[in-house]
Amino acid sequence: MDMSVGSTTGEEAADFFGQTLEQANDAVVIIDDRNQVVFFNAAAERFWGCQRHEVLGSDVSTLVPIPIRSRNDGETGVNKIIGTSRDVCITRKDGEERWGAMAISKITLQGRILYAAFFKDVTQTRLKDIEQRLLSMSVNASSSATCIVDADGRLIYINDGLVRLLGYAREELLERSPQMFFVADTPGESQADELQLESILSGQPHEACGLVSKRNGQRLWVQVCSAPVFDAKGRIGNIVIVFTDITRSRLPEVLQDKVIGALLQEQPLESVLTLLCQEIERLAPEVVVSILSVDPQGLLHHLASPSLPADYSRAMEGLPIGPAGGSCGTAAFRGEPVLVSDIDTDPLWADYRWLAQQAGVRACWSMPVRNSGGRVCATFALYFRESRKPDTTHAHLIMTGTHLCMLALEREEARQSIRRMACSDALTGLPNRSSLLAEANRSLAEVALEQGELAVLYVDLDRFKQVNDALGHASGDELLQVMAQRLRSVLRESDIVGRLSSDEFVLVLPRMNATRVTAFLERLMLTLGAPADIAGTAMIPSASVGVSLYPSDGQDMESLLHCADIAMYQAKRTERGGFRFFLEEMDQLAQQRLQLETALRQALTSDGLHLVYQPQIDLRTNGLVGVEALARWEHPSLGTIPPAQFIALAEECGLINYLSQWVLCEACEQLARWRQSGIRVPSISVNLSPINFHNLNLAALIARQLQRCGLQPADLCVEVTEGVFLCSSPTTEQTLQDLHTLGVRLAIDDFGAGYSSLGYLRRLPISELKLDQSFVEELEHDASCRALSEAVIGIGKGLSLRVVAEGIEHAAQRDILRARGYDVGQGQLFSSPMPARVFGQWFVGWHS
Repeated sequence: MDMSVGSTTGEEAADFFGQTLEQANDAVVIIDDRNQVVFFNAAAERFWGCQRHEVLGSDVSTLVPIPIRSRNDGETGVNKIIGTSRDVCITRKDGEERWGAMAISKITLQGRILYAAFFKDVTQTRLKDIEQRLLSMSVNASSSATCIVDADGRLIYINDGLVRLLGYAREELLERSPQMFFVADTPGESQADELQLESILSGQPHEACGLVSKRNGQRLWVQVCSAPVFDAKGRIGNIVIVFTDITRSRLPEVLQDKVIGALLQEQPLESVLTLLCQEIERLAPEVVVSILSVDPQGLLHHLASPSLPADYSRAMEGLPIGPAGGSCGTAAFRGEPVLVSDIDTDPLWADYRWLAQQAGVRACWSMPVRNSGGRVCATFALYFRESRKPDTTHAHLIMTGTHLCMLALEREEARQSIRRMACSDALTGLPNRSSLLAEANRSLAEVALEQGELAVLYVDLDRFKQVNDALGHASGDELLQVMAQRLRSVLRESDIVGRLSSDEFVLVLPRMNATRVTAFLERLMLTLGAPADIAGTAMIPSASVGVSLYPSDGQDMESLLHCADIAMYQAKRTERGGFRFFLEEMDQLAQQRLQLETALRQALTSDGLHLVYQPQIDLRTNGLVGVEALARWEHPSLGTIPPAQFIALAEECGLINYLSQWVLCEACEQLARWRQSGIRVPSISVNLSPINFHNLNLAALIARQLQRCGLQPADLCVEVTEGVFLCSSPTTEQTLQDLHTLGVRLAIDDFGAGYSSLGYLRRLPISELKLDQSFVEELEHDASCRALSEAVIGIGKGLSLRVVAEGIEHAAQRDILRARGYDVGQGQLFSSPMPARVFGQWFVGWHS
């Protein structure tokens, strides 16, 4: 700036000019053509922190580091910068640095050329600029994705982090709304996202999670934090938004929330896995998800693939896994991930490339899914529509997806296991009672619609309790498993078999009449009766079977089962190991049996039974040898119940141990009472069931009873039929040995009429044989009976056993037996069984 002043008013102008510059707010320094300071105003004193007298006359270089030349410098020195402005840094007297915006003007005053330098203090502005520049540089260099929007929500600043995160160029984003890269979390949530953007622009600090889309379509989960910047009037000037990529942590959370929520809602497996595929495809639109199951035979089956063509899924059904089975078949075969980045060229896809081409997929990454047992039970795959390799996001998706797929499959496996436990017998794997009845009712309904026929077979294993007692429950379980497998082996596809209870099974045979069932039963009985090795013991199992027919025996399954059960009991009573068809008379017998069982239970608890006693006589001396105690039952309304009937009933319904214990106690107490009253009875015999000998505590129980009554073991003889030897078990033999060790005598009752194996006579501690009365009845008229009686006495004498002949009714029979060497007899000839009171009278008379 050139400021010229005329000479006529030079002094006045100089004075006016000086006063004006003195009052200026900016620092003013005037120098002459020798660079000496000739003027230094008050603002300059404040700016440099020194007095003017310290500066005037000194070279301007002491104030300004820029050299200012004036002498004829042409376009150099001070003339070069006249009319321009620049920032210069000065050092105050106290050493503080300040920045001033310097402008220089040329002044012509009274013929002199002066230069006026004007300094505006811009120190604070300069510091703010530096701060903002550094801040901008740091924000731009930060890994966080940051942008700034104006009050209208338009992007005015995008840092490098946001460019890297989203893949957009700055010019594609500037002046645009951030809405362009926000993605709705789920379909129908765009309005919620608009509200989120409104919240960002509302002027309040905001923090939320959202889904954004990169330029290439890939989606990311980000944490969005925004902060408003207000102007001097308190209005929103700008909003700073920071995006943090949380895909790695958020993706698993989002998928888990969706899938686990579906699992908790008990949705079907197919629905859960389809949801998993859809969620992954929503988060990564560039992929197509497929889940296949792998059965134990190594075949693939479709589980879920909502975006693959239906033809593709059908073509994959039943394909075998193998070393070149595409991505999924190979992953299942190897048990490790398989990545094929170009299906068109990879040899693993040679046999299935046409399928991929039809489906429009070019790459596939498959992961094996293992169950809790370690077997590969499924594959989880990401398909791509272009030849490529997966990125880190896809890695997160496939790892999370595989884990969730495993959870869903384990849940399904657990549900099926629970279903099997609820519907199946744990030991045999057969349907349990509830499942059997449900299946049977469905089958019956189908047959009823066809107006057809149906058979129900009630199968009960014979002597199963003896196997359990003799060989242990583990062996019993093994036998049940063997028999269950045998029952399965004879069934047609439409037939049903189930386990009702311990050793009871039911077969339901639709479209079977009586003739066809008979042929089936013959084959069934042969199958069930085949020899079996149970716990190292060879045995021949058998079962009794009852049969009922629809519609003749019942119209519903409950009635048919009831009738078959009745028929089974009749078969067991008639001939174990056989079968019987239901007859109406059987129902009456079953009702009577139930009535009799109830009465027996009452009799045992209310003294409804009593004992009678039959003497045993020495055939040579006619003296009393002993007494046999026999149980009798007189029912008030049913009358006399034969011992054979109620004892067999007690064995069937589990009351025999209670009955035998009662007989033992009554007999021992009576013997003690007789002796106390002077009736010298040498010993007493009681009958026990073979079932009683399965109890290892039997000897201890008898010992305690003898002690309570003050008796010796030799005072008691235990009689048992030959049936006790049908199952030569360690338990039975041990019990017999314990009784022998105790000193109790053991007698075989009804010898010759049952098992008749002589081996046990040598091996077991038997003291006495009782000839069956059937041989005694015909002694006078049947030579074979006389021969058999001679054989029995020969065996007894040879083994030093006492032999007792039962059922002697005539003196001739007694004489024949005595002649053949029999020592002891028992029967009507001497006395019928009598109550204890009557026996006392008989004893006195017999010895008088």
